[in-house]
Amino acid sequence: MKRVFIKNNVAVILVFVLLTGGNCFAQSPSTITEDFKPSSVNQSGKEYPQVNSEGRVRTQISAPDAKYVQLDIGGKKYDLVKDEKGVWTGESAPQDEGFHYYQLNIDGASVPDPGSLYFYGASRWGSGIEIPAKDQDFYALKNVPHGQVIELPYFSKTNNSMRRCFIYTPPGYDKDTQKRYPVLYLQHGGGENETGWSAQGKAGLIMDNLIAEGKAKPFIIVMDNGTWSMQGPPRGERPAGGEWPPKGWADGFTKTLINDIIPMVDANYRTLADQKNRAMAGLSMGGMQTRVITLANPDVFSHVGMFSGGSISMEDVEKSPGFKEKNKLLFISYGSRELENRRAGFGGDPKENTNKLKEAGMNTHFYVSPQTAHEWQSWRRSLYQFAPLLFNK
Repeated sequence: MKRVFIKNNVAVILVFVLLTGGNCFAQSPSTITEDFKPSSVNQSGKEYPQVNSEGRVRTQISAPDAKYVQLDIGGKKYDLVKDEKGVWTGESAPQDEGFHYYQLNIDGASVPDPGSLYFYGASRWGSGIEIPAKDQDFYALKNVPHGQVIELPYFSKTNNSMRRCFIYTPPGYDKDTQKRYPVLYLQHGGGENETGWSAQGKAGLIMDNLIAEGKAKPFIIVMDNGTWSMQGPPRGERPAGGEWPPKGWADGFTKTLINDIIPMVDANYRTLADQKNRAMAGLSMGGMQTRVITLANPDVFSHVGMFSGGSISMEDVEKSPGFKEKNKLLFISYGSRELENRRAGFGGDPKENTNKLKEAGMNTHFYVSPQTAHEWQSWRRSLYQFAPLLFNK
């Protein structure tokens, strides 16, 4: 890609010449709606990054000695323009509503934006931004009773090491010391960790608002780290041929969850410690873990949620004795763009699989998040739809 900068007293125009195809793309600042506002997840007092009503992201950084700077978001890189003071500024194309990871690329080095808060994703701590969503009220911070999200260190005998999880307890948990609660074990996606659902996913706020509106029963949420690794190819590379994920890929977290996490939570929190009051759900990789773990342990979990993480087929159920009879809820969801792009295709058509199980007598639900892809807005909406269905008689 060749970058050509044309500058005059009226505007700065970026002209991208794509050498591979001979096509040109030009965008003038005059075509951009100038109603940018600081992002809601900026560091305190930072004016940039900003978002406008079109969903464009504008970022700015001082780097006088840099040769070029880019904004890397949504799988694309956008060139920034340098002014006479060495400050680089530029915008992205419109982004989908909701939360997005992004980074800056300075002379080939990818770094976090010093103006944003940092979130763990893509196997690193980096920048994130919120594109205001039309339905953001369901995860907004409101004047309602709030629960707590705490960080809990614990020792895992399975791993012979210290670990940590984050636990959400609903409003009023500390007041009525006789009341016991159901539990949802909620897992993150690949490249993320146990902070994801409370930070990027806003799980606590979603639950607080649902409970305040009387739409969901209060329950505890446990968010742990399901990251796994395998012997052989470097991390992130799939071996040529064979099944993916490889056989046994979820065994390590399965043992940790069943032997360490659940007993620890039941021993230290006022839980309803039985199968009918225990659920598991996850997004992407966490949804795939949920599938493997719940099919193999129908005596442990009664409610199952998989967000952008495959589906459960009739064949799966037939190979898992007791699952059909003991399962109370199976919830499958995707972003609409995932279905359009056939990203959901592995393991068969997820909607068809889910409908067949419903026809066979199971309580199944299939939800599609409108105009979102494999991203947090899809999963926030999924939790919002899933939670009210949990632990109902």
